[in-house]
Amino acid sequence: MKKILQIAVFFCCQLAVAQQHFTAIVQDAETKQALAGVSVTVEGNKKRSAISDANGVLQLLIETNGKLVIHLSYVGYADKQFTAQLPDTTTFIIQMQKEAAALQNVTVVASTRSNESIETSTTKVEVLGLEEMNEESTVKPGNIASILGDMSGIQIQQSSATSGNANVRIQGLDGKYTQILRDGMPLYEGYSGGFGILSIPPLDLKQIELIKGSASTLYGGGAIGGLINLISKKPSYQPDASVLINTTTLKETNVNAYYAQRWKHIGFTLFAGETLQKPVDVNDDGLSDVPDIKATLIHPTLYIYPSNKSSISLSWSGSFENRAGGDMIAIEDRHNASHPYYEANQLNRNTLTLIAENRFNTKVSSTLKASYSAFKREETTNSYFFSGTQKNFYSEASLLLRQGHHSVVAGVNLTADDFQPSDVTPAPVGSFSNTTAGVFVQDTWNMFSQTKLETGIRFDHHTDYGNFVLPRVAVFHHFNEHWGSRLGFGMGYKTPNPLTPQIKDYQVYQLQPIAPGVTAEQSLGANIEFNYKKEFGDGNSYFINHAFFLTNINDPVIAEEAANGDVYFYNESKAIVTKGFDTYVQAAVKSWEFYLGYTYTDAERKYLERNQFMLLTPRNRAAAVVAYAIEGKWRFGLEGSYTGYQYREDFSKTPGYLFMAAMIEKEFGPKWSLVLNCENLLDERQSKYESLYIGSIKNPDFKPLWAPIDGIVANMSLRLRPFAK
Repeated sequence: MKKILQIAVFFCCQLAVAQQHFTAIVQDAETKQALAGVSVTVEGNKKRSAISDANGVLQLLIETNGKLVIHLSYVGYADKQFTAQLPDTTTFIIQMQKEAAALQNVTVVASTRSNESIETSTTKVEVLGLEEMNEESTVKPGNIASILGDMSGIQIQQSSATSGNANVRIQGLDGKYTQILRDGMPLYEGYSGGFGILSIPPLDLKQIELIKGSASTLYGGGAIGGLINLISKKPSYQPDASVLINTTTLKETNVNAYYAQRWKHIGFTLFAGETLQKPVDVNDDGLSDVPDIKATLIHPTLYIYPSNKSSISLSWSGSFENRAGGDMIAIEDRHNASHPYYEANQLNRNTLTLIAENRFNTKVSSTLKASYSAFKREETTNSYFFSGTQKNFYSEASLLLRQGHHSVVAGVNLTADDFQPSDVTPAPVGSFSNTTAGVFVQDTWNMFSQTKLETGIRFDHHTDYGNFVLPRVAVFHHFNEHWGSRLGFGMGYKTPNPLTPQIKDYQVYQLQPIAPGVTAEQSLGANIEFNYKKEFGDGNSYFINHAFFLTNINDPVIAEEAANGDVYFYNESKAIVTKGFDTYVQAAVKSWEFYLGYTYTDAERKYLERNQFMLLTPRNRAAAVVAYAIEGKWRFGLEGSYTGYQYREDFSKTPGYLFMAAMIEKEFGPKWSLVLNCENLLDERQSKYESLYIGSIKNPDFKPLWAPIDGIVANMSLRLRPFAK
């Protein structure tokens, strides 16, 4: 018996010795970004497989020493074979090359929570990837307004001529129905909303994801029109650095820098940017069309990797900005009785975030998120001063379970919002605070090889407006390798907030508190989509997408200005209804890229007896882009867009206008390039058709903006990438 035990122990020891841990990190060959979800099989043992985790880490337990051959596959990338000689304790770096045909090959969709392929996701997600981000960041390095404006179905609505405030409208709905996220956490609500997209530079973003239509099941009530999720870059083992210096004919200068580095258990990213904008009176009416801006943004993030299956990120973002607009003489500190009008804003925003991710195994993973933001704004005009602070807190714990043909996401979250005006600057709106607790679950079921069904439900409790139940159903079907279709329905809600940005900015002293009896808005949205993809020749492809949308918002909350200037909020008894379709074609032929898109929007306010059309919502919008690249040397681009007529407040129609832009980029090796860009080549401006204000220059009443006001803008950008190869 003793002998048998000795033999057993011997063989167990030998087996333990023979087992080898193979560890590798899978990256994009060009960007060095980690690739999550890469499928791996071992040659000679097809049953042994693995998937890289959220940090691109791949682990295999191999029973024997000697030659190891693994095969890697990933949607949008060429299959790769990798060979290693075991035993070897090295952490290998495996780089995968993107397929030549890049159209619609974005592989990871963070906004769906389940990291699906964009081609097979039940939720339609449009993505601007890293390549597009790098191209577009040279046009407007200080913020993402220009980038978002290029996405189909999105309208950037400037709401103030003096401060430059802007909001994002999707499918004809006001900006308050669009939810902006960063790494899955909401940003810039309420008091800070009008300055949101103006405070986000693109240099430290990996990609931007856009969902049109209701996405409230996963992200709460604010996503009625859609959501925009900004995905941050992460560090890799290869150092990554970029410096972007930009200057424009509109007297704007930007200097932005980014650096990232990772080691085994720790890493970091660091972004720092400075924007200087001098005031400009484009139309010579004595008032600024572009405000005076001095802005600084610092965004460091620390990454900790306790193991190959877990990661923790800690981030602080500090944004500090002064902007002023109005009478050109007044804002240059020479105001007098003849030139008194100005508006100055001092903005301070501090945000702390925590994200902890852990993959227990190939089937179960968890995510913990938390953020705290404090936004302070001091507004000074020639007639009043106001100061207020908005604080936001968000936390979420979620679990992703993959079992058989199902991927289930479940979680809980808590959101808190608090607004406090300064004691020395009281306002009618007063202080307010609220809390929302939510629980959600969503199941994605691979019913058949070509069909996915997604069902979800969310329960929210708001301390002021009660309970909300938000179901969602979506289905995706691949008819064949070329044709696919999506169909989805979802519900949402939006609680009233007097500080929510409107089409036209109101001064804080005008805003009245939400009256008792005003209820939350509730919505039902539906969309159906058809798409066709064809690849031909060597790296050539085209993609056609056609989508219909419908959104019905019941009990809409309306802002109305009384004769004395006070602004009140109330519910209308009939709905806001937007419907239409969005169609576009993308093509890549050798070194050429083409885009042609058209959006039709019929947005109506059913509570009106006549003239029900939504204000400043173009019924027809079209866009076209042509780009040509000589790899490693030159890139040329030409784009144009047409915006059809819009209805003003007096129900008159605005003229349609054509917007043209052109760019040229020269690469001087992999480390630096020079970009020349010109926006609004035809100098289309609202001031060409009408005055931007009524009344006198001493006390102007600005009209709502429906077209550009800054005219032709040329810019030159120098981009440095010291570690590029």
